Amino acid sequence: MSFNFYKNRVGTVTLVVLLIISVHGFAQNSNSENTESIYRDFKTELMWKANVKIGTMINVGESKRGTRRVIPITGGTFSGPNIKGEVLPGGEDWQLVRPDGDTELYARYLMKTEDGTVLQILNKALMHTPAQGEESDFYVKSVIDIEAPIESAYDYLNHAIFLGTLEMPRLKPNEEPYVIIGVYKVL
Repeated sequence: MSFNFYKNRVGTVTLVVLLIISVHGFAQNSNSENTESIYRDFKTELMWKANVKIGTMINVGESKRGTRRVIPITGGTFSGPNIKGEVLPGGEDWQLVRPDGDTELYARYLMKTEDGTVLQILNKALMHTPAQGEESDFYVKSVIDIEAPIESAYDYLNHAIFLGTLEMPRLKPNEEPYVIIGVYKVL
C-alpha cells in the first residue's frame, strides 16, 4: 500500500512538472513570435493588372445596412508577366455604402486567358474616403479569390492568397469608363 502511494504521488508530480514545462515553453514561443512579428516580412508578386470596363451604376437604394448599388462589368483586358487575356462581359460589382461612409465592394466576374481557359474571380474590397478634415488617406484594398480549372496550366492560382489594388483613372473625353485592378500573390 505504501508503494502504490509513492508511485501515484511520483506520477502526479511528474505530470505537474511536465505541464509547467510545456506551458512555460509555449509562453516563450508565443512571446518570441509576437516580438518577431511573423507578418512583417510579407512579400507580394504582381500576377496581372486588369483594365475592367464598367457600365452605368444601378442605384438600388437605401437598405437596412446602407446604400446598395450595382455596377455591371462589361469587358476589358488583363496582362501580367505570365498571363494575359480578356475580362468577359456579364460580371457585376455589388456595392454597399455603409452608414460610416466606407464602401464594401463584392465583384464577381470571369476572365478568359489567351489560350481559352476561363477563370472565376471573386474580389472583396474595402474603400475608405476620408471625411473633410480627417487625418487619413484614401484607402482601397481587396482580397481576391481565383478559381481555375484544376487540369489547366493555371491550377497554381488555386493554391495561393491574392491581394488587390484598385485605381480609378481620369478618363479622356469619349473614353469608356474602366477601373484598373492589380492582382498580387502573397509569397
